[in-house]
Amino acid sequence: MSLILNIDTATETASVCIANDTNIIGQEVNEIQKDHASFLHKAIKKLGDDLPNGLSSIDAVAVNWGPGSYTGLRVGMAAAKGLCYALNKPFITVNSLAILAKSVIMQQAFEGKNSSLICPLVDARRMEVFTAVYNQEMNEVIAPCAMILHENSFADILNEKPMLFLGSGAKKLQQILAHPNASYMNATGLMNAMCSLSIENFLQKSYTELIHSEPFYIKDFYSPTQ
Repeated sequence: MSLILNIDTATETASVCIANDTNIIGQEVNEIQKDHASFLHKAIKKLGDDLPNGLSSIDAVAVNWGPGSYTGLRVGMAAAKGLCYALNKPFITVNSLAILAKSVIMQQAFEGKNSSLICPLVDARRMEVFTAVYNQEMNEVIAPCAMILHENSFADILNEKPMLFLGSGAKKLQQILAHPNASYMNATGLMNAMCSLSIENFLQKSYTELIHSEPFYIKDFYSPTQ
C-alpha cells in the first residue's frame, strides 16, 4: 500500500487527493481558478487531518507540472515542493497531456478502433494549444509542444490513422477540423488518471529532482503589457 498526495492546479478546476495506490480515499475540488492558491493549503490540511499520522503518513507527493495555467502551475509546484522538503518525501511530476491521454485509456474509449491515436489539447490562448500525440501504450508519437491550430492540423496523421481529440483545446479544433478519422470526447476521470500515473512513477522510483525543478511551461510566459 502506497499513499500519495496528488495535486493538480494546472487548469480552471483544481483538485487534490490522497490515493491508496490507485484508489482515491479523499479528495477536495475547487472550481474558481482565482482561488486556487487559498484553496490548496486548506485542502491539503483537511486531507492530512483524516490520515492516522497526518501528512507524515504519505509516501510521496505528486503534482501536475504542466503545461497549463502559468499561475496555477507555480501554485501547485510550490506547495508540492515545500511538502516534500518538509516531510522528506519523494517528489513526482506528471505531465497534464499524459494525464488526459491516460484518462482515455482507462475509459477504454476507442470503440474498437485499435489503431486510434490519442491527442490531448490544452488551451493556450487564441488558436494556440499545448499538445502531444500518444498511442494506446502511452508512447509519444509527437512530443509535447505548442501549436497554432488550423484546418490542416494533424493532416498527415489523420490521413493514415484515426485520432481521438480531447481536452480544453479540443473544442477550438473541432470548429475548424472536419476529417473522417477525427473524433472528439470530453475529458473525464482526470484525477484517477493522474493517480494511476503517479503510482507508476512511485513504484519505478521515477522521481523529479526537488530543488531546481520548474513547471513544464513548454513556452515562455507571455504578458500583453510586455
